[in-house]
Amino acid sequence: MPLWLAEQPLVLASKSTIRQEILLHAGIPVEIRPADIDERALEQRAACDSAGAVAALLAREKARAVAAQLPGRLVLGADQTLAHEQRRFSKPGDRAAAREQLKALRGWTHALHSAAALVRDGATLFEHCDTARLTMRAFSDEFLNAYLDEIGETVTASVGGYQLEQAGVQLFERIEGDHFVVLGLPLLPVLRFLRDSGWLAA
Repeated sequence: MPLWLAEQPLVLASKSTIRQEILLHAGIPVEIRPADIDERALEQRAACDSAGAVAALLAREKARAVAAQLPGRLVLGADQTLAHEQRRFSKPGDRAAAREQLKALRGWTHALHSAAALVRDGATLFEHCDTARLTMRAFSDEFLNAYLDEIGETVTASVGGYQLEQAGVQLFERIEGDHFVVLGLPLLPVLRFLRDSGWLAA
């Protein structure tokens, strides 16, 4: 018996390659359909909400937007926000913005909020948000320059300007929380829901 029991793959409303890899490695076939939504406008609309609530909103709206185009399909939306004290961080637009973000986070502990939502035919079947806490070491400006040279344009691909599964791990001295949450998907609660709902073998 296969692990994935549905006739069609799970639709992932994200262009994140790491989320795709996480799901595929867990035995879930995935169809990629990135959502076309204005994330910054949604963030501004939710300006008074917590970083975790914003991540949950973005995950849900991504899934809803794609599900509206694919009747009957199960769609997974996911998003991640980063907060340090009262400041929320988004993906840096360029190397200079990434440098400023990393300098602001250097030597401090910040929170990563990863949210997921499963939607089918307009109904939100599942939502979950979890948090990990990461402490950056007090690295030197010289190291920061070397890091930015090493990772190049990928610095703009992730919130905070780092990818923990790559050279970004060298920025940190302590990580508290679920590994998958850090990577951008609260995988274990998603798997539990899929098993309980009959989409995954139990």
